[in-house]
Amino acid sequence: MTPSAAPAQVVIGHAPWFTEERFGMFVHWGLYSLAARHEWVRYRENMSAGEYNKYFEHFDPDLYDPREWAAAAKNAGMKYVVLTTKHHDGFALWDSALTEYKSTNTPCGQDLLTPYVEALREAGLKVGFYHSLIDWHHPDFTIDGNHADRLNPAWQELNKGRDGARYRAYLHGQVRELLSNYGQIDYLFFDFSYPDQATANPDGGSTFCGKGASDWGSVELMEMIRELQPAIIVNDRLDVPGDFVTPEQYQPAGVMVSGDKEVPWEACQTLNGSWGYDRDNLDYKSADLLIRMLIDGVSKGGNLLLNVGPTARGEIDPRAVQSLAGIGEWMRLHSKSIYGAGAAGLPAPQDGRFTRRGNRLYLHLFAWPFQYVHLPGLAGKVRYAQLLNDASEIAMMVLDPGQAAGHMTPAGQAPGTLTLKLPVQRPGVTVPVIELFLNPELNPEP
Repeated sequence: MTPSAAPAQVVIGHAPWFTEERFGMFVHWGLYSLAARHEWVRYRENMSAGEYNKYFEHFDPDLYDPREWAAAAKNAGMKYVVLTTKHHDGFALWDSALTEYKSTNTPCGQDLLTPYVEALREAGLKVGFYHSLIDWHHPDFTIDGNHADRLNPAWQELNKGRDGARYRAYLHGQVRELLSNYGQIDYLFFDFSYPDQATANPDGGSTFCGKGASDWGSVELMEMIRELQPAIIVNDRLDVPGDFVTPEQYQPAGVMVSGDKEVPWEACQTLNGSWGYDRDNLDYKSADLLIRMLIDGVSKGGNLLLNVGPTARGEIDPRAVQSLAGIGEWMRLHSKSIYGAGAAGLPAPQDGRFTRRGNRLYLHLFAWPFQYVHLPGLAGKVRYAQLLNDASEIAMMVLDPGQAAGHMTPAGQAPGTLTLKLPVQRPGVTVPVIELFLNPELNPEP
């Protein structure tokens, strides 16, 4: 395949910023940060509501400063931030009129979303909210296989009198608050539907049913969202079509397709396998790996939403700060290959990835070769090549198969192969990038 024209960029029509900006921060923060052992701690440890309430009674994030979060995101090269307004435990980070289970009723005593939204706007970052469809605290959310009380022997008795319609009204009411009280909201991430999930109960005689669009009133909910915030983008977890799809904790093998059409997508990934603050989890991914994940996603037409889990005092922990700083140093020199870029429609060399932005190809080299890189089909297509980190020229040549270049013979190279001669010394950056300027006739720049 040759770059005869730039591949079509799959964008969200009413919010093209999403596939332009490519990189965002996910923030999971709530009562579970006090437990410091995963955001599903109540579910995992089969805590009763009474046991879990100790976190409500002691939630007091005295070091919470969302301006510091915004600065960390911006310095990492992130362009938008998405915060958990309410996770599965049902605790609201704002002064919701529909529940007493909220931040203003804890020792914290304040609406935590207002300063968050203000900090992002001051920093020029897009504002995102996450909102859980699941709610282990609400008295009308029926106990199922994803409920923290699923192992309670009295679960069937507890479900008597629970009314899904009342819970739908509560869900819609809280979303209305979020989209009415904080100005323009750019992004909404729901989590999650499971209509086909039938789970056997440990009592041996019952089966839990899943929940989907009819349980959430998803069609009506989406209509309300579009009415309140016409420019917002919404993910795909309402069990109705959304604006983008959300692979979680894995990297897709290629561009993502729904039906026969490519669709915008965003991989949500953690630093260490946990979304919430997990004090004793030491499985942190290196900055090198995280940068490769970002590059890999963009090369396949996707975004990366990288998560941090702040501590119970409201700070991003030092390990996460270090990871973000490492990404930011690479992005400072190489963001041209990420922002506004996407799939190039070209096979990359082994241990490399291509991205493309208009008339530029970006070759990301995960391994530094000695001393040549061969690019089939690009002979005569590239007018100039340089290292992106310092804009130093890279020599180009087109060799006949079998023709020697110094001590190197590129035996077996197909006709039409462009060969780049690299310096022996690898640049001192995490992932070196070569910027290739395509001939204008292939895709004239405006």
